[in-house]
Amino acid sequence: MPFINFNTRKRLQIWEGITGPVFHSGQATFGHFTLEAGCELPAHSHPHEQWTHLIEGELEFTIGGESKVMRAGMTAYIPGDVVHSAKVITPCRVIDCFIPVREDFVELEKKAQ
Repeated sequence: MPFINFNTRKRLQIWEGITGPVFHSGQATFGHFTLEAGCELPAHSHPHEQWTHLIEGELEFTIGGESKVMRAGMTAYIPGDVVHSAKVITPCRVIDCFIPVREDFVELEKKAQ
C-alpha cells in the first residue's frame, strides 16, 4: 500500500487532548495528530525512538531534562527509553513517527473499529 490517505482514516484518542489517525508499516508507526491547547503529556518513556515534527502551533517539549518551545517547522528526536513530556501552548498539529511499531496504538485501532 504505497499511498495512505490520513483524511479518511479513523481518528484515535491517544491521550486526553491528543487525537488523530495512524498507520503502521512493518517497521514504524506514523501518525497525524491534533493537540489541544493546554494539554499536558506527563513525563513518560517508551522503547520506541520517536520523531515529532510540528506543522502548526507551539508546544514546550522536555526531552531528557532539556526543554524547548517548538514552533511550526521544528522537529524533535526522542531516543528510545528517554523520559519526555510536553505542554501544548496553542492548538498544534504534528506528525509523529515511532520506530519500531507502537503495538499499543495497533490495539487502540482494533478497539476503535
